Amino acid sequence: MTDSQESGRNQRAQSSSLYRKYRPRSFDPAELVGQEHIARTLRNAIGLGRIAHAYLFCGPRGTGKTSTARLLAKAVNCLDPDPWARPCNACTACEAINTGSAVDIVEIDAASNRGVDDVRDLREKVKYAPSQLRVKFYIIDEAHQLTRDAFNAFLKTLEEPPPHVAFVLATTEPDKLPDTVASRCQRFDFHRIPLSSMLARLRWVCQQEGIEIDDDALALIARQATGSLRDALGLLERMALFAEGAEGRVRITAEAVRQALGLSRDERLAGLVDALIRRNAGAGLRIIAEAAEDGEDLQQFGRQITGYLRTLLHLRAGGRDDLADPAAREQAGRFSLAELATLVRIYSGLELVLPRSGLDPQLPLELATVEAVLRLSGEPGALATPARDAIDARSPAQ
Repeated sequence: MTDSQESGRNQRAQSSSLYRKYRPRSFDPAELVGQEHIARTLRNAIGLGRIAHAYLFCGPRGTGKTSTARLLAKAVNCLDPDPWARPCNACTACEAINTGSAVDIVEIDAASNRGVDDVRDLREKVKYAPSQLRVKFYIIDEAHQLTRDAFNAFLKTLEEPPPHVAFVLATTEPDKLPDTVASRCQRFDFHRIPLSSMLARLRWVCQQEGIEIDDDALALIARQATGSLRDALGLLERMALFAEGAEGRVRITAEAVRQALGLSRDERLAGLVDALIRRNAGAGLRIIAEAAEDGEDLQQFGRQITGYLRTLLHLRAGGRDDLADPAAREQAGRFSLAELATLVRIYSGLELVLPRSGLDPQLPLELATVEAVLRLSGEPGALATPARDAIDARSPAQ
């Protein structure tokens, strides 16, 4: 084992989860990945001294809402004399927030503190001046979980908080917030992390941790995360544990990622699409049977084939996918745009019905494949929704 590998192993053993360890510490785009529009706006607000009393951070999970709220709190309370250099990560205020010892940064989980009594308690606490920092921040996560009465009790405090208090409401479902609450906040919409930005960040983390990983494996992890950097770092950590042996060497391959996550091999997905191109239902059913015999998760296989067909749809329509290989581009050219749209519609229906159907997932997948061949062949009497029909046949009459 080399010194760098030993160091990386010890570092992983002593550290917290990767997504916590590599939370952004500044508004640098290399750290606050994929949210440059938000980073620039907040940096300007801090530099110009125009801080709002309430913010609303909206967006999918794992895109940096809570991390940005902490960054904002740190920058507002930073003691660096140059406001454009905040947060400095060197002063006592920044260090206290980085280590989690700042008592004036209060995080509230609205899912478990959602009632009117919780909000009344909060209203009483905001009256007291901060004990350590200049501005006390209340970060309310999953804010949409608050009850209607709780929102009503919160309105006055949110609109006119004491000068030493600021609020950040974070939510994945902004439509569930009352307009009276949303209108009192400065809103920022977080985007899903672009694939290229996520790959760059994951590659950097691997270098810091001494993890060796193939490019194909990194791409699989990034795609599985669907725009959530937190999920991607969680998957990377899981794969590092899966791949690390007694000697401490960590080498993550694409095959290891597929094995650990229950993903099908690319050639199996391409083989099923080749069967659809040839209008050969038997070949498609054999591929599904092979996947089942090899112990693959067929629900995951259904999601993968849907994603693969979606990639072909994008390529056929003139879109771009930088990770698509030449074989996928060739397959895309073998279908018309209408045929690919039909295939995506057929297979995407599996995701809606399988989790609650009680069926063996192999059956709806087989029916979807036969339906796809019938549609492509122009056979009369093709079923419209095979998975739904299979479930209806099993359901008792209402």
